[in-house]
Amino acid sequence: MYSDRKVALITGGARGLGLETGRQLAEKGFHVIIAARDAEAAEAAANGLRVGGYNASSVQLDVASDTDRQGVHQHIGEKFGKLDVLVNNAGVLLDGPDAGVAPTNPPGETPPSVLRNTFEVNFFGPIFLTQMLLPLLKKSEAPRIVNVSSVLGSLTMLSEESSPAYHARFVGYNTSKAALNMFTVLLAEELRGSAIKINSVHPGWVRTEMGGQNADLSIQSGALTAVKYATLPDDGPTGGFSTSRSASLGSIAAVCRVRSGCQPHIHVAWSTKSPRTVP
Repeated sequence: MYSDRKVALITGGARGLGLETGRQLAEKGFHVIIAARDAEAAEAAANGLRVGGYNASSVQLDVASDTDRQGVHQHIGEKFGKLDVLVNNAGVLLDGPDAGVAPTNPPGETPPSVLRNTFEVNFFGPIFLTQMLLPLLKKSEAPRIVNVSSVLGSLTMLSEESSPAYHARFVGYNTSKAALNMFTVLLAEELRGSAIKINSVHPGWVRTEMGGQNADLSIQSGALTAVKYATLPDDGPTGGFSTSRSASLGSIAAVCRVRSGCQPHIHVAWSTKSPRTVP
C-alpha cells in the first residue's frame, strides 16, 4: 500500500519527546510510524494520534535488536516503499536516576554494564538502523535523518572548567552522544551531494522520564528542534549539531543543577550554513 504522503519513523516514539515529535510531524501532514520496544504501547500511541485526526501507525522496535531492525525495514518497504524521515530518538541514561541529579558513580567506577547497555541503545542502535534504512531513505525526494543528541556530548563543554557542564560526568550517556555526533558528521560527508541531510540536535532539558520533572522545557518545546531538522528545505544544513536558544538555556540549567552554585551561560557556536555546538 504505497502513498504519496511523506512517511516518518520515530524511534522511542510511544511517549515523551518521541511521541510529541511524531505528533508535530503528523500535524505537518506526515504519516508517522511510532516505533517502540513495547508493541502495545506503540499501537496505543499511534491510535491516540489517529483519534486526533492524524495519520499514524505503529511497529515494534528495540533498536538494539537486529531482528527488530530487519522487521522494520521489511514493514516499511512493503507498506510504503520509501522512508522520508528517520528520527533516531530512542535513548537511555543509565548513569543515574535522571539528568537532574549527579551520576551514581564517577567515571572511573562506572560499571561495564552501564557503558555497554548505554552504547547499545544510544550509539549502535541508531547506526545499524540508519544503515539498514538508507536504501528506503534514498527513494525519498527529500530524505532527512535526525539524531537526537545532547550538549553533554560536547568535548569542549565537558573539558573546560569554566563550563557549566564541567561536572555533569555521565560517562555512559555523554560518551555515547559524542560518538553519535561523530557518526552524524561522517555519514553526512559520505552522503554530501545527495538529497539526504543528517543532523544531530539537542532538544534541551525536557520534562520527560529521562530529564526529570525539574527540567525547564516542556515536551512541546523540546520537540521543535527535531521537527525543524526533519523538515529542512533543500538548501538546509547537513552534518551539524544544532540547538535552539531556548534549548540551550534549558540544557545549561540542567547541568547547573548538577554543579551546585554554577552560573549558567551560553557556549554555542553558530553558522548560517551548518549551525552546530562547539566540538
